[in-house]
Amino acid sequence: MKILVTSIYYYPEIGAAPSRITNLVEALQAKGNQVDVLTSLPNYPKGKLFDGYRNCLYMSEAINNCHVYRYWMYATVSKKPLLRAWSILSFALMIWGFAFHFRRIRRYDRIIIQCPPLPVATSAMLIFKCLYRRTTIINVSDLWPLSAVELGAMRKNSLSYKLFAWMERFVYKKADGIMAQSNESIRHISMFSEQTPKFLYRNLQKYKTAVGKRRSKGNLKVVYAGLLGVAQNLLEIIQVIDFKNIGVELHLYGGGNQANVIKQYIDTHNTNVFYHGVAPKSEMENILRSYDASLIPLTVHIKGAVPSKLFDIIPLAIPVLFCGGGEGAEIVRNYQLGYVSEPRDYLSLEENLIKLSKMPPEQYISLTENCCHVAQEHFNFDEQMTRFTSFLNKFN
Repeated sequence: MKILVTSIYYYPEIGAAPSRITNLVEALQAKGNQVDVLTSLPNYPKGKLFDGYRNCLYMSEAINNCHVYRYWMYATVSKKPLLRAWSILSFALMIWGFAFHFRRIRRYDRIIIQCPPLPVATSAMLIFKCLYRRTTIINVSDLWPLSAVELGAMRKNSLSYKLFAWMERFVYKKADGIMAQSNESIRHISMFSEQTPKFLYRNLQKYKTAVGKRRSKGNLKVVYAGLLGVAQNLLEIIQVIDFKNIGVELHLYGGGNQANVIKQYIDTHNTNVFYHGVAPKSEMENILRSYDASLIPLTVHIKGAVPSKLFDIIPLAIPVLFCGGGEGAEIVRNYQLGYVSEPRDYLSLEENLIKLSKMPPEQYISLTENCCHVAQEHFNFDEQMTRFTSFLNKFN
């Protein structure tokens, strides 16, 4: 098949969102498909256009035998709603330039559209489904605008909420197929589009499954790798928990709107918390393997959200310290991948850190072996892609 993937994020950007799309594209290629990508000029997560991509409105390039079409967007990490809205809207408008590639678009057998951002997904749906009548698959990673309400970024029944809710219903109803990252998301989407075929597409990694391992000597070494934002609120965690006192080291990787404040706090306080900045995707597997456990925090239960980093770490034999709710917490509990505490219950999180640090060596090895077994049997990237390819093939 000839497939076009439309996403605001893509390689060489780093983080969960671009990594997820890049993995999807490469896996589709590995299954013998010809894949193109329609995306923005790279700027995530720092909100600045990368070197080599500035001073242009459009660029096409080849990356790993994939033709990538890039359009300008207003790059920013500002917290101001108008600037953030313009950033997304600018790309949603710019991709209409791709609509003039008449012959190329008609050759695509499937169009996979990343959602959110809803304005971008709406533009893509208007172009590829309404204008060109292509077979479209919506890739739902978050339930907007519901997630925005749960995070306190939007008021329910406000004008902006009603506008986003209309766009949400539009893309779900127009899609020929829907892929979503959680069962909770699929149940929500089914309220709007019950008959549309759906596929549970977990954000799994291609890592080679490890074997059980021993804990490193000395302090328990815990890693957090991902977005440093308000939804995770690592700043509050390092302010509340005295990691040095409990004999635990916390190592942070990533960027986001809390990154600078976290770095300032670490520089002015005697803690066992270390910030390593943003690491290249190609190095993350080896970096993660060197730690004893991984911290996954969510300040509130966001309906449908399952942190991608959960599936990054379990194939690497790394136990999970999950501080949050929802389907992610259920996975950790049900498959016995580590310990769970409620959102923002840092006393319980601290107790779990101590419990893991004092765990007998044999029990720790058994826990890591279980992580490997669960990754291989229940969250296997290759098996998921085989099933997803069959899902794509069933559309006429």
